[in-house]
Amino acid sequence: MRIVSLALTAVAAATVAVSNVGVSHAAPPKCADLSGVLDGSGMCRISATDPAYTLNITYPVDYPDQDGVVDYIKQTRDGFLNVAKAPGPHEMPYELETTATEYNSALPPRGSQSVVFKTYQGVGGAHPLTFYKAFNWDQTFRKPITAAGLFREGTQPYPLIYPVVVAELTKQLGQPVDIPPGVGLDPSKYENFAITNDAIIFFFDQGEILPEAAGALEVSVPRGPIDSMIT
Repeated sequence: MRIVSLALTAVAAATVAVSNVGVSHAAPPKCADLSGVLDGSGMCRISATDPAYTLNITYPVDYPDQDGVVDYIKQTRDGFLNVAKAPGPHEMPYELETTATEYNSALPPRGSQSVVFKTYQGVGGAHPLTFYKAFNWDQTFRKPITAAGLFREGTQPYPLIYPVVVAELTKQLGQPVDIPPGVGLDPSKYENFAITNDAIIFFFDQGEILPEAAGALEVSVPRGPIDSMIT
């Protein structure tokens, strides 16, 4: 019985070892896997053209969380194509354009790397829509930085952020803006952000905090008043 037990233990250990090797050496997704072309600046460019639609997507292949980025790109691309290829006439070709902007911060408490995707999508509705998706990476702990983890637990950053957003958008749009406190103080409205040495930049989808006519919006909030709250 002892020999059988040892043999089974050895087999189990070998199986776990092989499994771990497979996980640790799994190849990250490649640009070519998405039918993209890698340019000299390290950006993957995905394009598709048809009488019914045009699609252009760009993303950086050096962003650490490639799995998360590629999953988002796939979802965005496939969701658009499912609609664009659906039966029925189009008054005009559908359009999707996703561009990426990168940001970095080297300030304590952590170095970070951010990429923000801005997508313009027209699929036959009354108006095209523009929306964002941001990814942030903690260079120190090698993990994503989520909106929930951006600020220290128990702190209240949004009463400081909210008036800055109102003032900045008033300046950008050239007229007073009305953002109700229930919207301006809602943490879920601030899920798309990028971290720089000087500011936290927040990105708002079209129609998220102001009427759609205001378009997609971004506001840079200086780090000074909120820096001690950042985890």
